[in-house]
Amino acid sequence: NKMPSILITGSNRGIGLELVRQYLAQGWQVYATARHPKTATELQQLAQNNPEQLNISQFDVTNAEQRHALMTKLKGIPLDVLINNAGVYGQNNASFGNTDEDKWLETLRINTIAPMKIMEAFAENITLGEKKVIASISSKMGSMDDNSSGGSYVYRSSKAALNAVMVSAARDLKSAGITTVILHPGWVRTDMGGSSGEITAQQSVE
Repeated sequence: NKMPSILITGSNRGIGLELVRQYLAQGWQVYATARHPKTATELQQLAQNNPEQLNISQFDVTNAEQRHALMTKLKGIPLDVLINNAGVYGQNNASFGNTDEDKWLETLRINTIAPMKIMEAFAENITLGEKKVIASISSKMGSMDDNSSGGSYVYRSSKAALNAVMVSAARDLKSAGITTVILHPGWVRTDMGGSSGEITAQQSVE
């Protein structure tokens, strides 16, 4: 009876790190990625405590070469779940009249395009798994209907676009038996969410 397996991007801190922690506790085989694994001290500590269960890869989600290397490393390995967690807030003062095109494009590359390329890269692994789930951490800030405060043009648009990508993928991957999910994590007290968030990363991931 083999343990279920999961690939989680952006695992060095915040929600990603907590996802790794809780899936390890539930006995999953975890493949975790981080841009700079050597300096991800908490992640490395988890790896020392769970050497059989946790496998860490260096992976910048916008880097095609690193993506290809990870594909090669995981070739033929069944994955039950893929969680696109890596993301950035991008330009934090993106108010009307103050939007930065380069920062906006970089945010779209990380938050919208990278999750698509990662889904394309690992869909084959997911079809080999039993649960067959692909999830992306989005945000209700990507919602059209929920936007009452305006502003945050860069982050909002990147998550709205991610939602569109995920809905299309849900349609396209249905015939392969893959379930595609968009998750709103809540307003979480992390480096991105800030100290006034409503819930902890632990509560969010649970």
